[in-house]
Amino acid sequence: MKDKNESRLRRSRRTRHQIKQVQAVRLTVHRSNGHIYAQVIDATGSKVLASASTVEPEVRKSIKNGGNVQAAAEIGKRIAEKAKQAGVETVAFDRSGYRYHGRVKALAEAAREHGLKF
Repeated sequence: MKDKNESRLRRSRRTRHQIKQVQAVRLTVHRSNGHIYAQVIDATGSKVLASASTVEPEVRKSIKNGGNVQAAAEIGKRIAEKAKQAGVETVAFDRSGYRYHGRVKALAEAAREHGLKF
C-alpha cells in the first residue's frame, strides 16, 4: 500500500513535467500542519524570484496561527505583491500534488485577487 506522501509526490512530478514543457514561471506551494510556503520560480527551475511564508517575522506578527485558511490567504496576497515587484505577471500554479481545496485554494484565490494571472 502506498502512503499519502508518495502519491502526492507522484502527482506533483506529473504537474511539474507539464509546466516544464510550456516553459512557464511557476508559483509553487508547500504546506505543513503549522505553516504554508509559496515560491515563484523562473521557467528554467533554477532561480527563486519571490517567496513568502508564514514563518516570516512580519507575517507572524499579523497572524495567530500559520496553519489555517486566513494565513494562506495572507501568503497569497504577499506572494502576488512580491512577484509583481520581481516583474512577474503570469504564472503556472504548481500545487505540489495537494488537492485544490482549503489552504491551497485560499492561497491561489488571494494571489489572483491581488493581480497574479494563472
